[in-house]
Parts: sequence; structure tokens; C-alpha cells
Amino acid sequence: MGFNNLVLPIQTITTTRTKLSKINKDKEDIVRWILKFAGRRKKILFLISTLVFIRLLYLWKGEDGQKVEVPPSVPYNGITNKEQISNIHNNLSYVRKSVKAYRPRPPPYFRGYKLPQDHPCNRFTLPPPPADKKRTGPRPCPVCYLPLEEAIGLMPSSPSFSPVLKNLTYIHEEPLNRKTEFGGSDFGGYPTLKQRKRSFNIKSSMSVHCGFVKGREPGRGTGFDIDETDLREMKRCRGIVVASTVFDAFDDVKSPSNISKYSEQTVCFLMFVDEKTESSLKKDKGFNRTTKKVGLWRVVVVHNLPYTDGRRNGKVPKLLVHRLFPNSRYSLWIDGKLDLVVDPHQILERFLWRENVTFAISRHYKRFDVFVEAEANKAAGKYANSSIDFQVNFYKKEGLTPYSSAKLPITSDVPEGCVILREHVPISNLFTCLWFNEVDRFTSRDQISFSTVRDNIAARTKWNVNMFMDCERRNFVVQRYHRVDQEKLKKKQSPMAIISPPALISSDLPRKLSKVSPVVSITPPRMRGRDKQ
Repeated sequence: MGFNNLVLPIQTITTTRTKLSKINKDKEDIVRWILKFAGRRKKILFLISTLVFIRLLYLWKGEDGQKVEVPPSVPYNGITNKEQISNIHNNLSYVRKSVKAYRPRPPPYFRGYKLPQDHPCNRFTLPPPPADKKRTGPRPCPVCYLPLEEAIGLMPSSPSFSPVLKNLTYIHEEPLNRKTEFGGSDFGGYPTLKQRKRSFNIKSSMSVHCGFVKGREPGRGTGFDIDETDLREMKRCRGIVVASTVFDAFDDVKSPSNISKYSEQTVCFLMFVDEKTESSLKKDKGFNRTTKKVGLWRVVVVHNLPYTDGRRNGKVPKLLVHRLFPNSRYSLWIDGKLDLVVDPHQILERFLWRENVTFAISRHYKRFDVFVEAEANKAAGKYANSSIDFQVNFYKKEGLTPYSSAKLPITSDVPEGCVILREHVPISNLFTCLWFNEVDRFTSRDQISFSTVRDNIAARTKWNVNMFMDCERRNFVVQRYHRVDQEKLKKKQSPMAIISPPALISSDLPRKLSKVSPVVSITPPRMRGRDKQ
């Protein structure tokens, strides 16, 4: 349409009014033409841009495999073009099919790390033991720890991978069925042998006996009951937990030493005691009645202990710490007769994170075979001989064999169970649950049942345990005599000099360690306890 083709009607008015009318008519036609052309152009541009957008989405989906969302219809001024809608729906159908076929990536897991090849801890070797013929017993040895700042910086931000098992729940058994084959208790339940066998068949989702089978939740009406204020405090523990126990006032309670200010503020230190031990502590000048603390230890009094045997009661926080602290990530368990003398972050870094494992325990310094361990327990009168024989024979019928080099890389079948390091992931939680069930069904000597549970789980999941040397364990915990024995030896002990650990410098650290100090400490063994004698 052009200006020359415009035809205006003849008006019977004056020349001036005719010219004004022509100008107004021209303006109206120009505006109407512009609007008509603009409308068509906008429609065309909109259609082109929509098709380009869908094409880009298709290319993006093919390259990144990400889920995309496209509006189901594209209206324009209330009017929808049928052909345009049909094309869009066809493209949307393809996108939806692609999205259904897409599988989301697995959640991030901690995959471990390696120190540089020339790092001092990689070059570190144990020195030969001192030549002292009079001392034939176990001794501590040096350990290459990373500096505290570096160990804290290496604390994993994601949980470790749990092979096969992803979801673990616990059986609530009320009323109790006591008519099973043998073994069990009102606290741990009475799982049948069929249930026991099924618990070793590892699946992605499992429900097993794991103590606390009665009551609302652990610590409330289950036996091993805890005051509400302490339970609330325990639920606040979301990082590292250091736990121990003293029952029957059998040991003194001594605060951990050489602990950093950072760990004092972020790590939970809890000492479980019974009412008898609490009464004894109240006479101690080191017990703060207001804060209920002995040094760093928060004293938690346990009521309604489930067993008459103090050793069995001690197995509850030892093996079921993940149930008492449901929100924690890592735990370090130490027996009541031990004093912690190294920061928990450095210990966990050395034996868990650096090794990329979720469970670590020291092996016995002398015995590696379950059959030999059983005989040693019988000779020392640790438990009724008939009960020990019954348990060992039961395992023997299931396939337990003496330890030999054929089991390598497994280094031992007998742990020194006074220290346990673990990450609270489903597979390690299952291990301690099943280990506790063996202790609850058979004898309380957990060294005898350890390898049976470990090997059954490892055979189905390739899950492994870091069994480090017992001399390394003696480096970060001081072993004291029990209270009665301490009184006898009190006058004989003499003070020993404290040796400062030498420091080594590493000039080449991984990039992820660039924010922390490159200093490495080799902590020599301290003379203590029986070693002083």
C-alpha cells in the first residue's frame, strides 16, 4: 500500500477544511497500516523465537542431560495459532521422553585423598624397638600426625560411600518374644537364628535388631535411660563425638589433655556413668556440680541399666554410639581406663580419612587368632569356660578357621577393642549393630565375635576395616591401672620427663591443603602406666 494509491472522498466544504480532512485521513491510514504490519511482524518474530528457543533446549538437553521445563502452550493476545501449538507440543513430547530416560547423578561422596609422594608421613617408618630385655610387653610407638589446622581442613564435607546398604532401620520389639533358640535379652531383643542369618544378607534397605527394642527411642523407657536434659544435649552433637564410660566406680575419670580450643568448642566429650560412679564423683574436687563436668567430660548419668554385668552395660555406648547420638558424623570410643592425649581431629585424619575407611580399630599386639584368644580368655578367667567353648564351636560350624597368611590382606582376626574410630554411615552402623547382637546372644568378650561379623559383611559388600598396630593406639591414649591397682602402685611411681615432638617440614602439599600449615608432627611414645614400671 502506498500514498499514491490512496483515494479520498469529495467533500462539499471549503478548501481549507478539505485539506485538513485529507491530512487527518492520511494520518489514520498510516497508523492503521503500521499497526497491521507490526502485528504480523510480531507474530512472525514470536514464532521464530519460539522455534529457536525449543531448538536450543533440545541441544542443551543432548549436551548436559539436565531437566528442562517448557510452558505447555504459548498464547498471543488470547488467540492461539493451531499449527504453532502443534509444533510446540511435538517438541515437548520429545523433551518429556528424554527427561524420563534421564537418571539423576548419585549424591557426592567422600572419595579420600593422597598426601604428596614426598610428604614426610609417606616417608615415615617406625624405628626399631628399644633394646630392653627386661621389657617384653606392649609399647607405644611414634605416629606421624598432620598439624591440627591441616587435619581440621581435611575433615570431609560429604559422607563416605556405604556399599550396598543405603537405608538402615531398627526393630522395635514389644511385647518381647523370649521363646527363641537361645540367647538375647530384654534390651537387645530375642532375634531368632533365622533372623540372624538374614541380617548378614546385605541389601539396600534393612531392618535389624540393634538394642533399645522397647520404649519410644534410645534413652527413654528402654533400659539404659538418660535424663531429658542430657538427651537434648546429645542430639545437638552433629560432628565428632568422643565417648567413654565408667560403671561401678571401677575407674577414675580424668579429662582428655592436649585438646585444641577448636575441638573443645566443636567436639562432644561425654562420659556415661551409673549412679554409684556419680556418687563417687561428687566427692571428687574435679567434678563441677553446676556444669556436670569433669574437665572436658560432660558426665551423663544412666538409669535402669539393662544388665547385671558391668562389662555388658559398657557395650551399649561402645557399640551403639550411633543410636545414642543420631545426628553425629564421627565417633571415637575409648575405655574408661584410658586417657586421651591427642586431638580427635588428628586421630581421625590419621586412621580414618587418610585411609579412606569408615571403621578403624587396633589389632591385638600379640594374638591374631580367635581360637588362641578364646583359650587366653579361659586361662584368665574372663568368662565361664563352657560359654566360651559353646560360642567358638558355634562359629567353627559356620566356617570359622584359624588365622593364617591365606587371609591377607586381613592382618588379624582379634582386635584390641578398647578404642574404636568410626564414621556413622549405614554400613558401619550395621556392623556394630550385628556385633552387639553377637555380644548380647553369646559371651560379652567382643574380641571373639568381631571377625565373624566383619567377614560376613565384607564377603557381600567388599567393606573393609582398618586394623592398625596396637603400638599406634598406645600413642594417643594413656593406659592407666584400675582404681584398686592404682592405689597399690601410687607410692612406687616417679615423675617422667615430657619429650616435645620434633617437627618436619613438607614443601609440597596438595592444592586442597594450601590453606593450612605444611608442618608435620611425629609424636614419639610417652612413658606411662605399666610402661613406667
